[in-house]
Amino acid sequence: MRAVVRRGKTLVVDDMAVPAPGTGQVLVKTLACGICGSDLHALHHAEALADMARRSGGGGDVMDPSKDIVFGHEFCAEILEHGIGNARTLKAGTRVVSVPVLLGPTGAESVGYSNRVPGGFAENMLLSEAMLLEVPNGLSSTAAALTEPLAVGLHAVNLANLETAGVAVVIGCGPVGLAVIAALKARGFGPVLAADFSPKRRASAEAIGADIVVDPAATSPYSRWSDFGVPANAGERGMIAMMGGVPKNAVIFECVGVPGMVQKLIEGAPNSAQIIIVGVCMETDRFEPALAIVKHLDLRFAFAYTPDEYAQCLHYLAEGTVNADHFITGTVDLAGTAGAFETLAKPDAHIKIIVEPSR
Repeated sequence: MRAVVRRGKTLVVDDMAVPAPGTGQVLVKTLACGICGSDLHALHHAEALADMARRSGGGGDVMDPSKDIVFGHEFCAEILEHGIGNARTLKAGTRVVSVPVLLGPTGAESVGYSNRVPGGFAENMLLSEAMLLEVPNGLSSTAAALTEPLAVGLHAVNLANLETAGVAVVIGCGPVGLAVIAALKARGFGPVLAADFSPKRRASAEAIGADIVVDPAATSPYSRWSDFGVPANAGERGMIAMMGGVPKNAVIFECVGVPGMVQKLIEGAPNSAQIIIVGVCMETDRFEPALAIVKHLDLRFAFAYTPDEYAQCLHYLAEGTVNADHFITGTVDLAGTAGAFETLAKPDAHIKIIVEPSR
């Protein structure tokens, strides 16, 4: 089979052996696979990711950046062959998506970040039969590949206390920020204020459902708390409480992932706000805990998703609650994948590029 292989710090298209499914596994044909921001980072900084995996205590074998890796964890595929002893609930020819984890005799492998199992930038993959979800309602394969990144956004939203929120502010409208906006609107929440320097990303945020979109170079996203009934400081909050009212809170989603952003949010957040950190900053960062303490801020860090959240996002796409067209801005074959990685490094060029390995 053909695959895009990370070899050193470059991507090359090469031939690999077709993997054989073991018990509980299926061999699939990859139909579509999105390029994630984590893939862009891992191409040049896989050593840092491997070190973080070891330090986080996640368990299992960590990928070796000195060896070949086939990326790709946002995929839709077609079942080709079952392993011996499988239940075969879904027949060959069924289109499926799956949480990108392969279960085997030695434990779990992270599909797309493993030296032993290829990810979705290959013509074929192995997936766990128990984790397969059939693609419903004639949903296109490219749209179904968005299930995984949307689940990241839904998980972040599910960590937020929306019941007392007067506004949700999304800082950064790349794929992660857009997934957060889509999840907020799918849950029926508003108003949502989105901020990004990129005109293209602001337009996408508006199309997905953001109620207010601002260019932070022209308008501070932290200057309108009173418009949403959110007290900006402890004095205003106390006055509302003294009058018998229930103060509303702000929920802020950090979806940029660069040094300095957490400190900016702490400075800009109103008293008693909740800050959800979704953007992945891989560098050492600094912020002032005392300022967050005095403002009584709630900081939470979001990573990945649950299987139920993953399944919910597949239904959001299939039912039209989330429109995939607002995310997907390009498709490439295996030969075009390396070029797509370079293109995605420019914020105004694309939102999400889907690789179609069998094209």
